[in-house]
Order: sequence, then structure tokens, then C-alpha cells
Amino acid sequence: MKIGIPKEIKKEEYRVSLMPANAKEYINNGHSVIIESGAGVGIGFSDEDYKNNGCKIISDKQKLFDDADMIIKVKEPLPEEYDLFHEEQILYTYLHLAAARTLTQAMLDKKIFGFAYETLTEKDGSLPLLIPMSQIAGRMSVQEGAKYLEKPFGGRGVLLGGVPGIKKGKVVIIGGGVAGTNACKIAVGMRADVTIMDISAKRLSELDDIFGASITTLYSTPTNIKEVIKDADLVVGAVLIPGAAAPKLIMKEDLKTMKKGAVIVDIAIDQGGCVETSKPTCHTSPTFVIDDVVHYCVANMPGAVALSSTLALTSVTNRYGIELANLGVKAAIEKSKPLKTALNVYKGKLVNAPVAQAHNMRYEEI
Repeated sequence: MKIGIPKEIKKEEYRVSLMPANAKEYINNGHSVIIESGAGVGIGFSDEDYKNNGCKIISDKQKLFDDADMIIKVKEPLPEEYDLFHEEQILYTYLHLAAARTLTQAMLDKKIFGFAYETLTEKDGSLPLLIPMSQIAGRMSVQEGAKYLEKPFGGRGVLLGGVPGIKKGKVVIIGGGVAGTNACKIAVGMRADVTIMDISAKRLSELDDIFGASITTLYSTPTNIKEVIKDADLVVGAVLIPGAAAPKLIMKEDLKTMKKGAVIVDIAIDQGGCVETSKPTCHTSPTFVIDDVVHYCVANMPGAVALSSTLALTSVTNRYGIELANLGVKAAIEKSKPLKTALNVYKGKLVNAPVAQAHNMRYEEI
């Protein structure tokens, strides 16, 4: 199979879907790898590095797509890339289709095979291709939130960890999954006053066992959310429903009850965001203010730490990608349950139920 690796064109996206050593693994399995010139430069890999590992370098993006049987990316295709795809081409990447109706329709129209990292589910219910980026986004959320709490960035001027003799900053984390737990680790490490919320009693018990007296656990109910955000300096939205649009848990009217200069970091923005007022931003213009509350809604947070993110991502994606390339689509979805869960669109059919529900579109089984 011919594997195509285009350069990411999303604003301020420096990651690459295959490093030279990863590409070599595909080649060792009998496939050929075509790299768009400059694809790895954002994390320090030159075209020569890829050549030395057996890859072909090409500068013509359209030709790369024309020649490739399978396209591997990091981020979802942007509108200027839609027409590059051809029928029955495999796309293996983060898709987040529940928040992107136009992209969903474009993929259906092109009749490609769309495999989404974020919906690939293992037998134990884990999301192995989402976990590393959720870990990074979770850890970054408090790091970035702490920065934008500083007065020059529009925040309240609060130091999360405080110092002896003054109150600590208050952090509220909504969602106790991978991202929320990692946000909690950093917030606790910074000695903030931390409350973490979840709908699962079992998960709250686990978090209580992990963090003990360092945190407060609280059931995630509309009433509790409205109450705790009033006193919060930093709110981290870390809610995930695999494949589905994020539920809106903080409404615009709730912002009026929050402190002036408080910060919201909405990790769920890839799936539409869990705050009604959230909208995607980028690294060079990451925040906006509504009702005196600072919103940080960067849709590719891990892209800021591109080298670490690429190392973490490709460590998990390569295994499934090679399996998909080796087997082909039909055999892969028959033999691999995880790959079948990753399949979102199939030759003009929408085969992921949460995405279909999000867009009120027809869901079809295969």
C-alpha cells in the first residue's frame, strides 16, 4: 500500500503524523511511504531524515494525494484539502466529526474510508489513540490557565499556589477522565485549591483514593457546577463523550456569576466545547473575553508542544495504522474490533452513531 504523509496546514500545527522511524516500520511491512516536503520540519526532521529511512519526498500535495492509497494525518482535513481526496482512499487521523458537519458531508461525498483516532476503542473500553493527547491537553490546561490568570494577560492576577499567609487559587475541573485527571495532577502539584467533578460515583471514589485530602470531589450536576464556578479562579472543561458532541455544561448566563478575570480552559473544544460561549482559537490568539471571563479555547493544544506530542502520538498510532495497511479496510474491520470502532465513514455511509446523532444524519451499519 502507498502511504501518504501530507504537511499539516492547520494554523500553528507543527506535529507530523509519522516520524522517520515510524515510516521505516511501514516500509519494513512492505509498504511505500510518500512524504510531503517539509512535513517534519516543525519537530526538527528534515526531508533528508525521511529519505535516509526509505521514504520518497514530494513537493506536489495533489500528486501525493493522487498516488496514496492511505493518508495519515494528525488533524482533521481543512476545506482546502477536501478536493484532494479520491474515492475509496483511506484517511487515518483525528476527525472530531461530531463538531464538523461540513467535513462529515465532504467525506461522505468523496466516499472515502475515514478512520478516527478519537473513536478507536479497545476491548477494555479505553481510547488508546486519544489518551496521550488528552494527557498532554490536561496537563497544559492548568499550565495555560495559570498564565492567563496573570494580570497582563487579562486574568485576575492570582497565583494558583499562593504563598504562606494568603489563600490559594481555586481550580474547578469538570470531568474526571484522562484529561481531567492529568489537569488535577498539575493543579495539585501547583498547590492550588482543587475541586474535581464527575457524574460517576465510582470515578469520584477512584480520584479520592488517588489524591486524598489534596482535592475535593463533587458530583457533576447542573446545580453543583453553577455553585462552584462562582468562586473559581480557573475552570477546566474536560468532558468527553467518545465521538459525540460535548454537552454544554456552563451557559452564557452563568458567566455573570463568576469572578471578573476568572479563566475557563475548554479542553472539549475539539468536540464543540462544553461551555456555551466557547469558540475555537489558535496559539497566537488563544483567548477572548466574554462577561469579564477569559476563555482559552485552542483546538490543538498539544500542537504547542509538538515534539512531545508527536512522540506520544506516533507511539500509539503506528501499531493500528500498520495493521490497517497490512489488512486493508475490509479485512481490518472484520478482524480488528478496535479498527472497526475507529471507522466513521465508509464509502458514502455514516457508520458512527454519535456523529449521525449530532448532525441528525442517517446512521448505517456495516
